[in-house]
Amino acid sequence: MSTYADRLAALREQLKAEKLDGFVVPLTDEHMSEYVGSYAQRLAWLTGFQGSAGSAVVLPEEAAIFVDGRYTLQVRQQVSPTEWSYQSVPETSTTQWLEEHAPEGARIGYDPWLHTRDWVKKAKEALASRGAELVPVDRNPIDEIWTDRPEASKAHLVVQPDEYAGKSAAEKRTEIGDWLVKHHADAAVLSALDSIAWAFNIRGQDVTHTPVALAYAVVHADGTADLFVASEKIGQDVRQHLGNGVRLHERSEFESALSELKGKTVVVDPERAVAAIFEALEKAGAKVLPLRDPTILPKALKNPAEIAGQKAAQTRDGAAIVRFLHWIDDEAPKGEVDELIASDKLESLRRENPELRDLSFDSISGAGPNGAIVHYKSSEKTNRKLEKGQLYLIDSGGQYVDGTTDITRTVPIGEPTDEMRDRFTRVLKGHIAIATAVFPKGTRGSQLDSFARRPLWEAGLDYAHGTGHGVGSFLAVHEGPQRISPVGSAQSGGDEPLQAGMIISNEPGYYKTGEYGIRIENLVLVVPREIEGAEKEMLGFETLTFAPIDRRLIDVQMLEAEELVWLNCYHAHVLAKIGPTLSGTDLEWLRAACAPIEAA
Repeated sequence: MSTYADRLAALREQLKAEKLDGFVVPLTDEHMSEYVGSYAQRLAWLTGFQGSAGSAVVLPEEAAIFVDGRYTLQVRQQVSPTEWSYQSVPETSTTQWLEEHAPEGARIGYDPWLHTRDWVKKAKEALASRGAELVPVDRNPIDEIWTDRPEASKAHLVVQPDEYAGKSAAEKRTEIGDWLVKHHADAAVLSALDSIAWAFNIRGQDVTHTPVALAYAVVHADGTADLFVASEKIGQDVRQHLGNGVRLHERSEFESALSELKGKTVVVDPERAVAAIFEALEKAGAKVLPLRDPTILPKALKNPAEIAGQKAAQTRDGAAIVRFLHWIDDEAPKGEVDELIASDKLESLRRENPELRDLSFDSISGAGPNGAIVHYKSSEKTNRKLEKGQLYLIDSGGQYVDGTTDITRTVPIGEPTDEMRDRFTRVLKGHIAIATAVFPKGTRGSQLDSFARRPLWEAGLDYAHGTGHGVGSFLAVHEGPQRISPVGSAQSGGDEPLQAGMIISNEPGYYKTGEYGIRIENLVLVVPREIEGAEKEMLGFETLTFAPIDRRLIDVQMLEAEELVWLNCYHAHVLAKIGPTLSGTDLEWLRAACAPIEAA
């Protein structure tokens, strides 16, 4: 099947053979992962969409693809409007669309290993209004027609040393066990891959750019655990690390093992575990407690070792970023640098550091109009040169053994326009508003989100993504539960109170379709703030990312005195942190880029 139209036609034939009138295709895996292994890229194989969030519905006569505001432009570039209608999330959803479009009395298939129980409930209710039925499939029909589907990774697990983890795996399991006792539960099912990696202090290579291994786990109230992972992936060092408290099983045995929990009270996370796990436990006669995965909050609250590791990783990463920005300044004006050359150069600079294990995601390297595509991924087809008069946006990160980084910088190629400077300065003002925010304990990210948007709102502008996402410790670059995002947005992911120890991104932006994109992103750490006379426990942010913010794009007259002070102090910190790691012309360039800016 050489074309996406052929693949869609083949799926419809397969559905007809299985007596189904439709099928729902989410972009996830059996672990509800955001980023998935190549074997689980069913949405991309079927439609051509390369984003990291989306879903599709296929009916006999029509098909729809669902993406949020980050991918509005990208989906139109990658997915044919002839075969697919574009649907915007959260304005609509797969369940709402099915309620309006499913044929009367239809049988709509779904893979219970790729959907949450809540989604199944909503879909059943939506279809019932049309006399239609939601039908679980034993085998995904896409897998039946995807003849060259990649195999799941066979890469070995590695041990994450306690010096970086800050706490042993045995201690973590004991704490999970204590939590289970408190909730009168016998066991917890862990199915999120980063939860398992964190709880067992192991890492893997099964998902591109996310150091996790395909596995399931059941942790018991006595602190012991059953870990389900392909035996070929486990070396003697990992067996020794896991110890006698962890019983090892093949990953393929997980579903049948759930039947052994009959009569037990089992915690399962309704947001992170698929419907099939709930169904298997209920069928076995277990009592299911739908509570949040007990690793989620402890994983988000970084301990002193993890914070120290993150700071060390940020310093290394900042040095690579500075050398890259210097290179861009020298080479881009010559007219020979394109998006792919630039992102390859940045990767090569990062890889000079022996502590780097991988990138933390595919770099977003966007010149001119491509920079306006929020989650753009350059390819041979879309690749553009960095030309004078354009803005260039580079969003990138590294996976270091002691920390995960994520940074975005926007730079002018040649002289920027007054409008570019205005928009950039508004984004900068929003970035500073988050960086300097002071707020009482219990504040949620949604309460801070408008701080970043206000300077843009004042000019009738906005951006269609959240302002901040949590970040893992040599784990997922997008980690919950904390976010800075409007309530109800496609990326809100709940509304978690911010707590000291959480790491979160600060990344407001502005995107002018067909012309340019702007984003300024640093990672920040939630820290206590001591305020004389304060009547409440207060929190704020410590900036962790160190790389210059481009002075040529700043309209100094638009900055308040306090904002200029912050910017000059930030650049002084960048020079102090990164300067000692550089020499020669790189150091000279950094000194100039971090020189104090005088008030207008």
